[in-house]
Amino acid sequence: MLPFLVTLALLILATLIFQIVSKMKLVPPSRLAVVHGKGTGFTMFRGGRVFVLPLINRFDTMDLTPQTATVVVESAIAAGIVPLTVTATVSFAVAKTDRGMLNAVKRILHMTDDWTDLRGIANSIIEGHLRDTIASMTPEEVMSHKDQLIQSMIKVCKSDLEGIGLEITTLNIADVDDHRLDGVNEPDLYIALLKRIQTANAESQARVAQAMARANAREQEEARRSEVTVRNLENERQSIEAQTRVRVTQENQRKAIGIQEATRNAESEVAGIHAQIEAEKQRIEMVKAKLEASVYVPATAAQEKMVQEARAQAATIRGQAQAELNQLARTIEILESGGDEGITAYMIEKFGELVGAFAGTMELFPVSHVSVISGKNQPDGPISAIHPSAKDLEINRRMGEILGGVGAVSAATTSG
Repeated sequence: MLPFLVTLALLILATLIFQIVSKMKLVPPSRLAVVHGKGTGFTMFRGGRVFVLPLINRFDTMDLTPQTATVVVESAIAAGIVPLTVTATVSFAVAKTDRGMLNAVKRILHMTDDWTDLRGIANSIIEGHLRDTIASMTPEEVMSHKDQLIQSMIKVCKSDLEGIGLEITTLNIADVDDHRLDGVNEPDLYIALLKRIQTANAESQARVAQAMARANAREQEEARRSEVTVRNLENERQSIEAQTRVRVTQENQRKAIGIQEATRNAESEVAGIHAQIEAEKQRIEMVKAKLEASVYVPATAAQEKMVQEARAQAATIRGQAQAELNQLARTIEILESGGDEGITAYMIEKFGELVGAFAGTMELFPVSHVSVISGKNQPDGPISAIHPSAKDLEINRRMGEILGGVGAVSAATTSG
């Protein structure tokens, strides 16, 4: 039982795979696919992949490739009652608009498998409209305004062809000729005469064009000759201008070279003068240094030496004077601390030295200031001392005070 079930399952699976593969339809871009059978509607696909449900849907295609047909309209009566034979080449295909494709599916779905019947239908529609269009035009307009005829044909045929799902892709008027009716024996009819006239006009236009071409050629030749002459004159003018510019440039260069030489000579002379000035400055500096070395420096050294010696002497004198002042100040302090008795004893002890010193100064210095030391009584006469400096003046003043005190002490002692 189990093998049977397995075999049945495999058969079912294989059938499903076969149905899926066989019902998967590939639609090329040049065909229109139609899936129908479910309900009253249908679905159109242009290119791609379509899956058709088995036993439910049906799949058909329409060829979208343009088809070509030749339409010959005989005895087409143009304006002026001129019978014509017009040959046109038409290319048509299934319409691209939605309305046109719907009408094509509804009306010519299976007719696209063989375009023979569709060509006959399309030729009949196009031939009828071409006759109507030619009837509204003169033979001359049909001959010379073929583009207008084509545009008019496409416009009037569009609605009728779209009604069956077709459209004109291209239309070309291949030939227009006379239609010879029975009983007419004229060698050349209307279109033939028009063609002869057009040929004559074309030949005349060709001759005129040739004459114009020859005239233009002569004019162009004369123009080229004039242009060559003008160009030669222009070249000669440019050459003269170039030569003139070269000469002017040479003269300017010579002038510039002369100016540069003069400038360099002047610069050289100025540099020489500057060098002489610098040499003279150096010589003056050398003489100045020599004088300073031989005169100024020794004099300065001697002056400095004298100043130093004077400063040393002054320091010595100041030191001696300061020592004497210190000694004298110390003596005065001792005398002041000893009272009147100490002063009296000091004066008695130093009286001879003091009088000798005062007497000796009279011979050494001119008299400018005199200090007088008097004794107890006025008739005793003064004792003079000369003080040549402020220091000596201060010493004399102090000594006067001390001696005055001594005199007063002596007077008090005598009276007692």
